[in-house]
Amino acid sequence: MIFDPAAFGLTPPLDLVNLPPEKTALSIENLDLYYGETQALFNINMRIPKGQVTSFIGPSGCGKSTLLRCINRMNDLVEHTRVTGRVMLNDTNVYDKHIDVADLRRQVGMVFQRPNPFPKSIYENVIYGLRLQGVKDARTLNDAAESSLRAAALWDEVKDRLNESAFGLSGGQQQRLVIARAIAIEPEVLLLDEPTSALDPISTLTIEELINALKTKYTVVIVTHNMQQAARVSDQTAFIHMGELVEYKDTDTIFTTPSDKRTEDYITGRYG
Repeated sequence: MIFDPAAFGLTPPLDLVNLPPEKTALSIENLDLYYGETQALFNINMRIPKGQVTSFIGPSGCGKSTLLRCINRMNDLVEHTRVTGRVMLNDTNVYDKHIDVADLRRQVGMVFQRPNPFPKSIYENVIYGLRLQGVKDARTLNDAAESSLRAAALWDEVKDRLNESAFGLSGGQQQRLVIARAIAIEPEVLLLDEPTSALDPISTLTIEELINALKTKYTVVIVTHNMQQAARVSDQTAFIHMGELVEYKDTDTIFTTPSDKRTEDYITGRYG
């Protein structure tokens, strides 16, 4: 008897190889990346679904963050970096010469490993991107600040201190503030590069709950060293090793029945 997830009210895993365009947020095709003469990523091919959480796992130095930063071209900031292949967002290759990289980074927001609030008030941190876009209407800015802070599960904690310095927040609150800043400009995709690695367990749990809530509106891609975190928050998981995409499947399959021995060795703690 073949197990049918739908018969039990479960959503069957997506076919990530044949994911249709209307369900695809990002398509990475034949992607290679070089730092000078050193190749760091090798022929990466994957489709990332809309409205879900996809995690990149693998040992330190395997290329997880490098791959993540290819999506919004943050690797452009590293000298002597060269990329071949395509990263498709809305039928557009983000590496086309005509692409406005600043506009791309508005569509693809990013949150880094350590909270990085600006030396401004909580309010000004959240609306910073909107001000850069030329938005001046006070009501629009106020509404965006409140909705973004609510979406980041921070509003109730800071609504009475919006004009205070962001540096007065705890580490976990600062990271949620940075997430609020990223979503205030309404990106399509949100990249999270080890967003909880510098946080305590309680703050980590809060961020994980937030990630689950955010996928109702955004496509989320997260790099994590924490395999338990990947299992908790992600719908799909990609295992990367030495710059190669070894295995990419729904998270349950990756953690219960991986098909590649390298994946199995990593998730069972034999290395990494």
